[in-house]
Amino acid sequence: MRKFGTFLIMAAVLGIVSSAQPRPVEAQKAYFDAFVKKYENVAEEAKAKKCAVCHGKKKKMRSEYAKALAEELGAKKVKDVEKINAALDAVGEKDAGDGETYAELFEDGKLPAPYSE
Repeated sequence: MRKFGTFLIMAAVLGIVSSAQPRPVEAQKAYFDAFVKKYENVAEEAKAKKCAVCHGKKKKMRSEYAKALAEELGAKKVKDVEKINAALDAVGEKDAGDGETYAELFEDGKLPAPYSE
């Protein structure tokens, strides 16, 4: 009985500790949904890559495209679809490299360069 009581206490402590861990930054589903809806040419590939469209192995690792989008949004966790679409439009006009804009890149069926250090 004593071992069972110890087990319950340890399980409770473990539950409390694991729930108190800081959560990683998460990509916003609204951003991804708006991106996929706007750029249908790359939708299937984006759905396969999911978060890796904008992030590296860790969510705090953001590609140049993701940084530009965050800058255009101007705030974290924007939920207003109109603001998200306006930011996607603005970033679409930015240079993706090789003299091509992000919008042109997406029209060609390519995703932006992945995160790199």
